[in-house]
Amino acid sequence: MRTSLALGLLLLGGLHFAADALPLSPDESAGKRLYREGVSASGEPIMARVGAADIVLPATSLPCANCHGADGLGRPEGGVRPPDLRWSRLTSTYGQQHINGRAYPAYTEGTLARAIQEGRDPGNNRLDPAMPRFVLSMNDQRNLTAYLKRVTDDRDPGLTPDSLHLGTLLPSQGPLSEEGATVAAVLQGSVARINEAGGIHGRKLRLTILDPGPDRASAEQALDQLIDQEQVFALIAPLAPALDSDLAARLERAGVPLIGPLSLLGTAQASRQIFEPLPGLREQLIALADYAIANLRVLQGPTLITYPDEPSQRLAAQSLGQYLQDHDWQKVSLKVYDSAQDELPLGSRSVFYLGSGGGFSRLAERLQAAGQVPYLFAASNQVAGDLLQVPSEFSRRVFLAYPFVPSDWTLAGRLALTQLRQRQGLGGQHAMLQVGAFSSMLLLSEGMKQAGRDASREKLISALEGLHDFDTGLTPLISFGPGRRLGLRGAHIVTVDLPDQRFYLVAPYKPVAATP
Repeated sequence: MRTSLALGLLLLGGLHFAADALPLSPDESAGKRLYREGVSASGEPIMARVGAADIVLPATSLPCANCHGADGLGRPEGGVRPPDLRWSRLTSTYGQQHINGRAYPAYTEGTLARAIQEGRDPGNNRLDPAMPRFVLSMNDQRNLTAYLKRVTDDRDPGLTPDSLHLGTLLPSQGPLSEEGATVAAVLQGSVARINEAGGIHGRKLRLTILDPGPDRASAEQALDQLIDQEQVFALIAPLAPALDSDLAARLERAGVPLIGPLSLLGTAQASRQIFEPLPGLREQLIALADYAIANLRVLQGPTLITYPDEPSQRLAAQSLGQYLQDHDWQKVSLKVYDSAQDELPLGSRSVFYLGSGGGFSRLAERLQAAGQVPYLFAASNQVAGDLLQVPSEFSRRVFLAYPFVPSDWTLAGRLALTQLRQRQGLGGQHAMLQVGAFSSMLLLSEGMKQAGRDASREKLISALEGLHDFDTGLTPLISFGPGRRLGLRGAHIVTVDLPDQRFYLVAPYKPVAATP
């Protein structure tokens, strides 16, 4: 019996050690980078020939992982079904069979090199023309083969048999410190709730929060620390506007997924790695424009778009301006506007405002003082706190885009958020960010559940991509898909009765027909 017990303990120990795979060797690490990014350890560019015409493209534009996945399992894309690249399958003594039914012998290191470089299987049959043929040095080929032997047990950072490590960037000082504290409280409360329920597939969640600092350099340093030192599995609802488009590129290089309402503040982050539960600023502005086209006589203009001198806001303003012109709006002009010092052009029939809340009421006051009361359009999360200062002459002439309204809240959703607020000592401040962070955690939880116990970053991305009509209980139903990373692509339109301080829904949520 003691022998059996000892053997059982050894087997359990063996399972434990199998779960904690050995670190990759330098050659395997180089092969991993080649597999995932198409980059050679030598620093020299790798080229690939594609299609029957042998079109030459850089390997960085079509690395192996794009089709075969970070885990090597292969995922159908565009009618092509890439094969499973796990070494145990490739070298099976029973041989292999193509999807078209054609059989071929087991792979060896030599025949694998021929498949990668010449596009022929061990039976000397041509592989699908969609398979790139890579021009590799002997060293690159050895590195790639070495990594393919380890791809099965190469676990993503931040994921152990009993824990899931998440990270985020939230300011603790400066103008966004209050917003950062609010999002931190929501995330911490959500993590505690999930852990108290047993975690996700037996894994307890751990959250690391770093301050992105005052500028781009400090934000980049904090992001590198999360990815390289803390080795988080995924990022959740960060608030670091200084990173702008650099964030997407950095996440793609590291293969790190992110779930959070980034473009709510104006920063457009188109990336396979990033999933946003709420519509971006551009989508909300377009929803306002669509409402105005259908219900207000505004096309003849003039129309003014004001925005602060910030890259993300400028991009959103330019995108809106192009959209308006493409939809027959006349006399559209854009102006960088600082309400504290800039003169405001007069004579507009409609004004789209991008910026902070205080500037919105000052803009309205200047217009009213000049005897002008144009339609005012804005995203609610930018101006909601300033509405009570807007002159009453603008009653029912102010139109706001809301990603969600109280009628979207189910009983269960309202109860869950209320309990979290009570637990974390939160009120209703920054409701948009609260719901964005709360929804991000719901999406992460659902994605990890669907990814299964044998989860990976790639499986999380695939699971999120497959979510359709996901009910957060606080927003319209969220859907993602291939090439679609905004869960909501429209907004409710609300007008304001300023004397009575009442809000009226004038157009319910619907996805916008087109985005810039």
